[in-house]
Amino acid sequence: MPRKFARKRNAMRIEDIQEVCVIGAGTMGSQIALQCALHGYSVALTDALPVALERGIASNRRLLDTRVSKGRLSQAEAEAALARVHPIVDLSEAARSADFVIEAAFENLVVKREIFATLDAVAKPEAILTSNSSTIVISKLVEGTLRDATRAANLHFFHPVLVMKLVEVGKGPATSDTTAQVCMEFGRHIGKEPVLVEKEIYGFIVNYVLMHLTRAAFTLYEGGYASFEDIDKALKLGLNHPMGPFELADFSGVDILYGAMQQRYAETGDPTDRPPEFLEEMIRAQQLGRKTGRGFYEYPPKP
Repeated sequence: MPRKFARKRNAMRIEDIQEVCVIGAGTMGSQIALQCALHGYSVALTDALPVALERGIASNRRLLDTRVSKGRLSQAEAEAALARVHPIVDLSEAARSADFVIEAAFENLVVKREIFATLDAVAKPEAILTSNSSTIVISKLVEGTLRDATRAANLHFFHPVLVMKLVEVGKGPATSDTTAQVCMEFGRHIGKEPVLVEKEIYGFIVNYVLMHLTRAAFTLYEGGYASFEDIDKALKLGLNHPMGPFELADFSGVDILYGAMQQRYAETGDPTDRPPEFLEEMIRAQQLGRKTGRGFYEYPPKP
């Protein structure tokens, strides 16, 4: 028998959502904003750094230009989507009229908690507040910052947002069934296939599994059991993965992976969670993967 979701009085419904606010104009945030805009939503994209907003909008235009050139989108559809994304520096101004908020700031607990404290003060009392964090559960973000935690949830997208179909909806201890249902419906409305994480766990589904796989691969490499190239090849050919863990680290960003590992190590204090020394050396050398042209592998400069 399907679960019935109880709707609290004055709770946000999917049909009520007209305006979306995305916080953070980095790669993830700008593409999340564009994904929402492509499906008809008006989006306030906010970042404290004006240059980040400029880069995000410019990157989105390039992405759409590519789609237009390949015949996947008309020029009119591309221009309409871009026009629905409104860059705003001030967070309070951007969030004030939003029905649905997606926080996509960089993976830092202190920064994210400050954002949610601001949202508690300025957002509509019925607005749904979500975080795109890849590892930090929503209860850590809203405890002591949000008066009504029933309307908060994790909403984890995957890179590149315009291509990856999955979005993870994560419930916290206080997240209402209504909020979870609307988040699932919202994911479908913007062309994604949502899955529901019923209870909080570090990394949700995908990153929880990936974390253990990556740690095992790093242990093999660090212990001299195999080269990173052969580990990648083995997992691609043996498990039919499209990318090996070292290729995936380059794709996502070595610094992003390192930051997530550091965050986990700070939480647990478990020596097995500490990032390996070779990652620290790569960070110091700015070998961050595809975005710097070199990580575990080397990449030709973009034309």
